[in-house]
Amino acid sequence: MPTTALLTKTGGDAGTVELPEALFAAPVNEAVIHQAVTAQMAGRRTGTHDTKTRGEVAGGGAKPYRQKGTGRARQGTRSAPHYAGGGVVFGPHPRSYAQRLPKRMKRLALVGALTAKFGDGAIRVVEDLAMDAIRSRELIGYLRSLEASGRVLVVAEGKDERLELSARNLPGVTVIRADSLNVVDVINADVVLITQPCLPTMVEVYS
Repeated sequence: MPTTALLTKTGGDAGTVELPEALFAAPVNEAVIHQAVTAQMAGRRTGTHDTKTRGEVAGGGAKPYRQKGTGRARQGTRSAPHYAGGGVVFGPHPRSYAQRLPKRMKRLALVGALTAKFGDGAIRVVEDLAMDAIRSRELIGYLRSLEASGRVLVVAEGKDERLELSARNLPGVTVIRADSLNVVDVINADVVLITQPCLPTMVEVYS
């Protein structure tokens, strides 16, 4: 079973902690991780882009000029695509970009991402990150003590308003609940900071 150091929020050593094999010693399937990331990013697209076809643009009711005798090609309407201000051919229209991904694939991708982060030394387990008040400066001090720099993903056991509000205006720091992990946030993080009470919840939800 993989083990890692257990830290206090001030950076002190509190011993070691065993990490669940199902989450941190799982097979890393890069193809599945890529597919999960692609599906999640596609689901974030609003799909509200729209263009007007030749039947939707304003005007175009009258024939631009007579059919014969001008020496020019015949034209029926100025809403045709080759006219400036005319309709758009094969332009985008509102659609959903959502991709369906089976739960087992999502879970395999997530545990693979966690295992890869553990292999890179990016997983830190801390006893707790309880805040005395809503104070960003205090949280910055804890992160410095834990040597958590860059993009930091803080995994909290449940709703912690003080922690969430303290991290809200810190660029690169994201607080997420243990039962709401996703592949994109884990992959993007330079450091995944997990509070110790989250581990049983993560095992229950993802293993």
